[in-house]
Amino acid sequence: MIHVFNTMTRTKELFTAIQPGVVNMYVCGPTVYNYIHIGNARSAIAFDTIRRYFEYSGYQVNYVSNFTDVDDKIIKAAHEAGISEQALTTKFEQAFNDDTKPLNIKPATVRPLATEHIDEIIAFVVDLIAKGYAYEAQGDVYFRARKFPDYGHLAHQNIDDLEIGASERLDDGELARKEDPVDFAVWKGANPDEAITWASPWGPGRPGWHIECSVMALKYLGTTIDIHGGGQDLAFPHHTNEIAQSEAHTGTTFANYWLHNGFVTVGDDNEKMSKSLGNFVTVHDLLQDVDAQALRLMMATTHYRRPLAYTKVAITEAIQIVKRLQTAYANLAFRVQQADAVQTPDVDFTAQVNAFKVNFMQAMDDDFNVANAMTVINDFATALNVYANQAAVSALTGQLALDEFAAEVMVIGVDVQPVANDDDTSWIDEQVAARDAAKKAKDYAQADAIRAALKAQGIILEDTAQGTRWKKE
Repeated sequence: MIHVFNTMTRTKELFTAIQPGVVNMYVCGPTVYNYIHIGNARSAIAFDTIRRYFEYSGYQVNYVSNFTDVDDKIIKAAHEAGISEQALTTKFEQAFNDDTKPLNIKPATVRPLATEHIDEIIAFVVDLIAKGYAYEAQGDVYFRARKFPDYGHLAHQNIDDLEIGASERLDDGELARKEDPVDFAVWKGANPDEAITWASPWGPGRPGWHIECSVMALKYLGTTIDIHGGGQDLAFPHHTNEIAQSEAHTGTTFANYWLHNGFVTVGDDNEKMSKSLGNFVTVHDLLQDVDAQALRLMMATTHYRRPLAYTKVAITEAIQIVKRLQTAYANLAFRVQQADAVQTPDVDFTAQVNAFKVNFMQAMDDDFNVANAMTVINDFATALNVYANQAAVSALTGQLALDEFAAEVMVIGVDVQPVANDDDTSWIDEQVAARDAAKKAKDYAQADAIRAALKAQGIILEDTAQGTRWKKE
């Protein structure tokens, strides 16, 4: 049974789906005005790993994650680039997809855009005003935070303390428009020079940041969702405001479980990585030099709630781990395909495989404890290597082990199975057979010549106890 740490209660709780066998999950996506940095990727990877484990456990996951495509940062970046807001956001929406695909981040079930839901957002705001939770002020519409019971509870902050902080951040104009400093915008009136606006009952304007996620979560997942996720920095104000406006609108619980991932830190002083601090590394740039599978493994195998320290040493270690996992899979896969592999089950090794599965699930059931799960996976890899070197190997049990091993490693987001290749490789097999024949005839010069010729074409031969294997460089 899966237990998750719920930020709302600050305790681990037994996960119980609203609809048996189905997980409805909303994860806040990026604001698309630049390439994503590895802090953004950390959140996407963390929740993709959680999603993958739910699916491994037999759940159907409806995974909704948005793009914020209207925002002050977008307007500023588009102006600086001399292009339209839509051209800017379209570019970086595609960049997000291009940069996350090599990291084995699965596409969202739905990836909605704020600009495609303006009518629903306006209707939502109209309802909040009608219920007395929101009010119009000079073209802006604000939510009355004090009217909502337990405002700030998710972030475990007192509303009076929040008022002091809000007063310090606001300019005089906005402070004058608000009834209370802690009130937040659900609709923003347009400035005269803004090009991206929509007509509304309160004049031209655009959505506030928080409202879009409430509207899209409710539209695609229902009035109460199972899991809402995002980075720790979103607990307040973003998720706090989502809860207030959503529950004011529906009269029911917005999300049953709130999950938040830790920050990525950089440098010797473990400084938080962010675009605003200017110390970020984009995934787009990083993938030019770093193996995507290794980056995925490094980021997925730190527990999602803990800070993740990005270092070159960690990447180097991850590269070696990925190679070890892939080699273990290849070793047994090669042996299973050999003619001497028996076609009857191996009871003892089957029991080992089943034990690895149980231990893997016990680790991941404990709030997705990937560190303990990786211990199981590493032991599993060792067992694959040992079994591949046995005198007798069961093809049936070997394949069972390979399938389970690949499934567990893919929860972490690493693919150990060789990439399918449609090229005709029969000529390579013929050259390998010719070299084997030359070696048997003790014509070592010919054998070496064949090896050298293959290497010149990027084909590496490996002599193993089970025969000669080849791979591409």
